[in-house]
Formats: sequence, structure tokens, C-alpha cells
Amino acid sequence: MLTYRADLAAHYREATAAGNEVEAEELRAEVSSVDVELRESGMTGRLPVLDPPAKRAVKRSTRRRQDTPNLPRKKVAKTTVGREFAGFRPSMFVTLTCDTYGRVRPDGSPVDPASYDYRRAARDAVHFAALVDRWWQNLRRVVGFEVQYFATVEPQRRAAPHLHAALRGAISHDVIRLVTEATYHQVWWPSHDVMVYGGDRKPLWEPDVRSFVDPETREPLTGWDDAVSEVEEPAHVVRFGEQVHSKGILGGTEEAGRHIGYLTKYLTKSTDEVVDAETAAQRDHHDRLHAELAVTPCSPRCPVWLLYGINPKDAGAKTTPGHCRGRAHRRTTLGLPGRRVLVSRKWSGKTVADHKADRVGFVLSALAAVGIEKPRPAPEKLVWRKVEPGDPHCPPRDQLVMRAIAERRTWKAEYEAARLAASGSPPEPPETSATPVLAA
Repeated sequence: MLTYRADLAAHYREATAAGNEVEAEELRAEVSSVDVELRESGMTGRLPVLDPPAKRAVKRSTRRRQDTPNLPRKKVAKTTVGREFAGFRPSMFVTLTCDTYGRVRPDGSPVDPASYDYRRAARDAVHFAALVDRWWQNLRRVVGFEVQYFATVEPQRRAAPHLHAALRGAISHDVIRLVTEATYHQVWWPSHDVMVYGGDRKPLWEPDVRSFVDPETREPLTGWDDAVSEVEEPAHVVRFGEQVHSKGILGGTEEAGRHIGYLTKYLTKSTDEVVDAETAAQRDHHDRLHAELAVTPCSPRCPVWLLYGINPKDAGAKTTPGHCRGRAHRRTTLGLPGRRVLVSRKWSGKTVADHKADRVGFVLSALAAVGIEKPRPAPEKLVWRKVEPGDPHCPPRDQLVMRAIAERRTWKAEYEAARLAASGSPPEPPETSATPVLAA
């Protein structure tokens, strides 16, 4: 059936190229009927359309901004460690902050809320992750090796994000400052300075044209691709602030332990525990920042774009104008990115598969210490294949779920017994039943 559809598509393209509209229409109808049969047979996924929409290539200038200093560039070597000094290979601890938006008090609340630039603060917070990625890229190009890092993103008292990072290798403080001053991120999005809709006046979804339309004129809103193609200037430019802290660190020292504490103290806290207001001025400041974040688009698919008269990507009937579920718009996060812990791929010198194998080996050795031997998997003896619809050998889904729950409970009980044995406590027989026995 798929081969037949491919042949029909080839004939359709030939008929279209020859200008034979009658034959092309017949082939289009035949392809539609074939698609229906494929769906009824159980096929899932997206089928290629006969007339793909023409995509206009949007070209952006790669020339650096004239208001930003140039950066020297070296060929990046395949190494992840820096220079060695007298037998020591020191590391770095770097702190980067956002730019200033106005004078603030010691508690982080603005001295003059009316002049505080909440719009720029909200947009900087939304695009802070992209700015950090650009900073790592520039740093590696300047120093000439693949700098590895472990970093955390946390809010300052003024609720602006800033970065703490441990870098492997010693880098000049002047280089750190130069890279920070020269790093920026341009947001090539449509302008979103003036809202077109608001309050009770919102665009409406029109299923016939599969687009949001103006509530009065019923004209479709500008599509995302069309809006982006008309962009001539970036809607926003993100930069770091002037405060840059960098310090050399030697492993095993008291100072190294203190700076590691800066990186790890937020790992066990949720974001709403980090972004906390203690005074009335702080709460008012957070409310104003949240109000600005509520009307700041966070991605090309953000429904907030509808307030500016632009159809976001993949908009549908379930899209609510001005209401986005992204973390950037939440009162508890205030624009903090979802990834608050950033680790470079080569920080530990291992791949994800290596780390997974290490965890499996650790658990198996812990279980073996208390006499629990787990059978080693033998993938070469298994044959994996996709289950076809209606396969009588496939158990019902509820049975699969219950079996997985019972298996997880068994694993947890066995591992807890191994932990108790390792700590010196007398281990109890592991409870491996999915339905624990109740005491009489």
C-alpha cells in the first residue's frame, strides 16, 4: 500500500509539472482514499503531503554587532583540561550576572519601581539560557580547548537569574571579562512591544482556515513564518552585566569546598523555595515582574504571541490566547529556566551509557553483598519487535502496568535490604510482594 502511494505521489508531481490539472485532481483524490485505508489498517505517524508549503529561507547577518568588542579566536583542541603550573592544574569559579535595570535596595526591591526596566528584566530572564550557551561557545573559541563546567542558575535578591560555574582549567581573569563583555544573544523574533489584543478582546480560532482570526474583521492573523520573514532587526538583545567574578581554585582546599557549596545548595530545593519574598516591597516587585512575564513570549509556540496579532507555531483549537503553561510565566519561577543545573558533556569523561552502566554495577554489587544474585541480561538471546495491533500474545495494558509496579517494589525492597546490611543494621527479609501482608 505504501509503495502504491509513493507511485501515486510521483505521478502527481509529473502531472503538476506538466500542468495537467484534471489528472492531478484525480491523483489527489486517489491518494486521499489510500491514506484512509492506511489509517484503518493501524498505521500511525504523519504521511508526507502532496503539496508541501513553500518555505522561504530567512537569512540573518552573522556579522558581529558594532557596539560589541571583537574576540580573538583559536582552533579548539580536543582536550578538556587547561595548563599545568608547577605540578598543579587549578580550576576556576566564575559568577555571571544580568545587566542592571535600575537601583535596588538591599532586599532587591527597586528604589523607584516606575523607572525600573521590568520589560528588559523579563526578556533577559526568558533568554538567559541562550546567552549562557553563547558564553560557553565564545569562551572555548578564545582559549582554544573544550572548557568543561558544572554550573547552577539561581535568582538574585532582585529576582534576576545569575550563574555560578566551576570551570576545569585556569583561564586569565582578563579573558573571562573580555568574553563576558563581548557575548550577546540576538532574539530574531517579531516585534512584541505593543499588544494588539487584551482584556475580553481576544482573537478567535476559526476551524475552516485553521487559524486564529480577528474577532471583528474575521481576518486571519499573521502566521509565524510570515512574521519572522519580515523581521529586519532583532526584537531583543541580551547581555551580561558588568559584575563578573572569577577566582582560581585548587582542589582539596577549604576554599574549594566552600565554592562547591555554592553550586550544590540549590540542588535539593524546588524553585518556589528559591524565589521567596520576605518583605512587602519584595512581593510587590515580584508581582510587577510576573505581570511583565505574563505578556512576554517564551518560545515560537507560546500562546502569548496571539496578544500581539501573530499566530504561534502549531496553534490549534486548544490554544488559549495569552495563556502559556511554560515555566517562564509562573509566579513561583519568575522566568528562571527549567534547567537550573548545567553540566557539560565531557565534565566526567564518561557518556550517559557509561554512567548508566556504573549505576547498574553499583546496585548489583550491593545486592550481591547480601546474597541477592540478579541474573545478568543477555540481549543477544532476545529478539525485539514491535507489537502489532490485536496480537493475542500481548498482555493487556493494565496487566503490564501492574507487573511493572510489582517489579519496581521488588527492586526497591532488595536495595533497601542491601543498604541496611551495609550500614550494619540487621537486614529484614525483603518484601517482594505487590500486596504486602497485613498484620493479624
